[in-house]
Order: sequence, then structure tokens, then C-alpha cells
Amino acid sequence: WKNMGNKTWKLLGVIGLYAVLAWNSPVTAKAAEIEVETSTTLYAKIDAPDVVVRKAKNAGGEAVTKVLRGQTYEVAAPADGGWVKISTAEGEGYIPSNRATLIEKTKEKVDESVKLRQDVVNYALQFVGNRYVYGGTDPNTGADCSGFTMAVMANFGVSLPHHSGSQANCGKSINSSQMRPGDLVFYANSSGTINHVALYIGNGQVCHASNARDGIKISTWNYRTPKKIVNVLGD
Repeated sequence: WKNMGNKTWKLLGVIGLYAVLAWNSPVTAKAAEIEVETSTTLYAKIDAPDVVVRKAKNAGGEAVTKVLRGQTYEVAAPADGGWVKISTAEGEGYIPSNRATLIEKTKEKVDESVKLRQDVVNYALQFVGNRYVYGGTDPNTGADCSGFTMAVMANFGVSLPHHSGSQANCGKSINSSQMRPGDLVFYANSSGTINHVALYIGNGQVCHASNARDGIKISTWNYRTPKKIVNVLGD
């Protein structure tokens, strides 16, 4: 009996350890990284005083304008035969390539629609672990499924009704291959009536106010068979 008692306590200790680890497991879901488009532009920085810009690659050719030391101009065409073509306010023309230093500048352009969707997902994820409250519309204190999506979208200027079936009629209906983070996924009961909504967060997952037992949580997007998918962000 003594040995059996020790084994029982050890088993309970292991179960308790697993329970603690499960309780403290962090939420790892997040939106996809922002897509950045990079472009490189070549510029010519004038090194000599009073450089004449000419229409042709000819030292005696017609002048377009005159540029001064220290000024920078975008290169219109690569250096060729000792000349480089630049763009000025008076038009394009050539200068001797030994009169300027060529400089590359990199520009980054962020896809604003992707950034918006990432912001929507990151905003929603902060409420994971909070309570489910039937009829609730505040994810901080408790919300139901449509109250949760309504509150998240309202933070980004998108007005939705507090009803999953009504939300399904908002925005643009799309299929699963078109689904992106920030889209809404709707589920139906056995009679085909929509009765639940979740927010797609990418990587095959949704964030939703599930039920009174689980609260606001993350699930696989097809943990139930989706009835409809809607884009309400309009991009």
C-alpha cells in the first residue's frame, strides 16, 4: 500500500506538471510578415563646378542647362563612352562621367493592404484567453463570436452588425484559395443556418470567441466545415 501510495503521488505530480505547462503555453500565432518591395535608383552627384549638361554626348553639343558642384540628379541612362545621362528640371542630357560620382539609393515600399491585415490580426490576438460572454461586445471583458469580430473590425473603421448571419452578408464573398489574414470565416449548424464567425489569422488558423468554456481562442480554420468566407476589409 505504501509503494502504491508513493506511485499515486508521483503520478499526480506528473499530471500536475503537465497541467502547469499546458496552462502557461504561450500563444505563438501571429500575422504574416509585412511584404516590402525594394527598388534601387542610381544618382549622379556633381563633383566639379559649373558642369554643362548637353543634349548629345559631345563636348561642343547644344547645352540643356548647367549643374553645380554638390547637386544630385537621377541617372536616366547608364554611363557610356565617358558620358552619363541625367534628368534635370530643364530636361535630360549628358555630362562627362568623370565629373560626377554615381550613388545607388534603395527605397522600400510597404504593401499597405498587407500591413492593415497584419494590424487587424495582431489586434485580435491580444484578446486570446479572455472570456466568452453571450451578447458581449467588448473583448477585454467578454464577447461572443460576432461581438468579437465586430469589435475588432470597428477598431479599423469597419462597421459590422452584432449577428454572425448578418455579418456573412457584409463585404465580398470569397473562396478558401482567396482567403487572407483578416477575412471572416462563417460556420453553420446542422440545418445550414450560420451560427458562428471567426477571424482568419493566417497559417491555417482562426481566432474566435468560441464558447463559455474556452473563451477567445485559436483553432484550425476548418475545425468545423466553413459555410462562407467574407472579405470585409475591401482590399
